[in-house]
Amino acid sequence: MSPVPELRYPSVPELVATAQALAAREPGLCALREVGVSRAGRPLHLLSVGHARRAVLVVAGAHANEPAGGSTLQVLAERVLAERELRAGTSWHFLLCADPDGASLHVTPAPRSLLDYHLGFYRPTGAEQPEWSPSVLPPDRLPPETRTLTGVIDELRPYLQVSLHGTDLGGSWVQLTKDVPGLAGPFAESAARLRIPVETGASDAAGWPAAGPGVHVMPGPETGAPYPSMPDDARHSTWYHAHRYGGLTAVVEVPMWAGDLVDDPAPHPAPAAALRRLAARLLRDAQEVERILAEALPRLDGGDGPLLRAALWALELIPGLAEDWVRTPPAGTTIAYVGSVDAFGRRLPLRAAAMLLRVLRAADDRAAPRLERLVADWCDAFAKRFRARWVPVEHQAEHQSRTVLAAARQARERAA
Repeated sequence: MSPVPELRYPSVPELVATAQALAAREPGLCALREVGVSRAGRPLHLLSVGHARRAVLVVAGAHANEPAGGSTLQVLAERVLAERELRAGTSWHFLLCADPDGASLHVTPAPRSLLDYHLGFYRPTGAEQPEWSPSVLPPDRLPPETRTLTGVIDELRPYLQVSLHGTDLGGSWVQLTKDVPGLAGPFAESAARLRIPVETGASDAAGWPAAGPGVHVMPGPETGAPYPSMPDDARHSTWYHAHRYGGLTAVVEVPMWAGDLVDDPAPHPAPAAALRRLAARLLRDAQEVERILAEALPRLDGGDGPLLRAALWALELIPGLAEDWVRTPPAGTTIAYVGSVDAFGRRLPLRAAAMLLRVLRAADDRAAPRLERLVADWCDAFAKRFRARWVPVEHQAEHQSRTVLAAARQARERAA
């Protein structure tokens, strides 16, 4: 794996400080305000640039373990301030971090390797994720972060919402709640210039129509889900809230480490058999983590902290997902799709193990060294299988920002 440059992802306090400096530098154009508070009382900040009625909303930090969005926000805000034509008829609004509580628990701002990234890993349960919670909770139980996000959408009525996401290892792709004709070209051009693979068969978008390589259009809520067991259905997320006002959402994913196997559109020789093998491996890996958990749990005094909750939640998803892969026809038949499922199948038990390891280390539990060896072995195998190559932070941010600007331009033409 290539060494990581000294650049790092900004923390939430650093993002707020940058936004404060921009608002102080350009008080006629910029405003920073608190729009809500998290469950733990942390403020949620919105930076606005420009005053036009037509609005673009850009959301960072919806997933705690996907830090690239903060870097992208900094690039975008500076670019919108510097280029007057970007503000012509459009105001820009940046939610600095949708989940500051989660961001405080994911503690690898400058990962040197996949192992380093996972040793500080945190991703909350679906019910605790701001964008996903509406798909698993009734309206009266939504967390305040979700209510803040939907409240901002209600206020701004954006013609485009962009949610900045990332993956640990793989390629870049875009998910759209409505098609944005003309986006696929600039997206692919940006990825090629920065040597970022385009994930043409992303398992997150399994079975969705493609508007171009790596650009996927979400099906409507009336269609069947490709993985029926998965509770966090994108079609019931906050991404669709902008539709109330005629808008749409683009979700822009960018990898920390680029990986082979996710951009090959050639047909796989035996996709169904491959998925059966991946399902079997997924179950075996989960069982290894569960054995360590069962041994250690009585010594943890029944703790129910966010790390343990999230680890248990990830493990609970695995049996149903493995069954989906075996019992339903493959949603894709390309080498890229099978590669994406391979990565997904490695990711889930690895994340559960990594979060459980943090719990065991904090308790100085005797099972921690054994679990650490497992996490290290899985990280090494993951990196070798996909020939992981670090994508510099500035390239991650530049690719996301270019894609956001292209989506805003094309979506505005569509809405005109």
